Amino acid sequence: MPETPQPVTLQPETLQAFQDYVRLAESEMDQSLPGAGFLWCDGTPKRSQQIRKGKVLAELWSGDGPARLPAGLIHDWIAAAFAPGATITGTLSRIQDYDNHKNLYKPEVIESKLISRHENDFKIFLRILKKKVIAVVLDTDHDVVYIQVAEDRWHCRSYTTRVCEVEDAGKPSEKVLPPDSGYGFLWRLNSYWRFQERDGGVFMECRAISLTRNIPAGLGWIIEPIVRGVPKESLIATLENTRRAVTA
Repeated sequence: MPETPQPVTLQPETLQAFQDYVRLAESEMDQSLPGAGFLWCDGTPKRSQQIRKGKVLAELWSGDGPARLPAGLIHDWIAAAFAPGATITGTLSRIQDYDNHKNLYKPEVIESKLISRHENDFKIFLRILKKKVIAVVLDTDHDVVYIQVAEDRWHCRSYTTRVCEVEDAGKPSEKVLPPDSGYGFLWRLNSYWRFQERDGGVFMECRAISLTRNIPAGLGWIIEPIVRGVPKESLIATLENTRRAVTA
């Protein structure tokens, strides 16, 4: 009979390694904000052409798999899409309608709520469903900030400040577990968006850096599809739903 996952706890050394990785990644991202390197999709003619033709392109930022940490994995993906006919003002307005994310991004987003807003700084709540082999429901809080780079360019950074697994979600026996406990299918998620209006539409990119548990021997059949497959699939779905919303 196959083994089943056992609860795990996020270890300090795992979190520290993730924070070190993010610190370096953000430093590199900051260097590409000004000038011609703003969009990843402009990096190669082939990539740019595919996105202009309507493809939602997603790739690992580097390497051929997640980065291994002590008792954890970092998943670093970048995706891009082009929304013809959209404007950057309309795009930001739709994305910042956080109370409506449960409709824009269903079925992955079950519930959404704007907690507070101060100018371009947002605090939001999302209840998320991750479904691959098994279903995992997560309650997540996020800090989100939007920054205008130029008249036609914005970037956005979103950080989870709380990620809790939910047992028996939606049932009378529902139980929200403490942060950094449970099965470790998602411990942290940082999202870095870039938007540029040009060529009759808006180019949208999102780089997602997430932290999950590692894959212990004997449990790859249940854990590997979730921690390896979900980050890419979720990112593509997010870009597709965003494009659909801003071009509707």
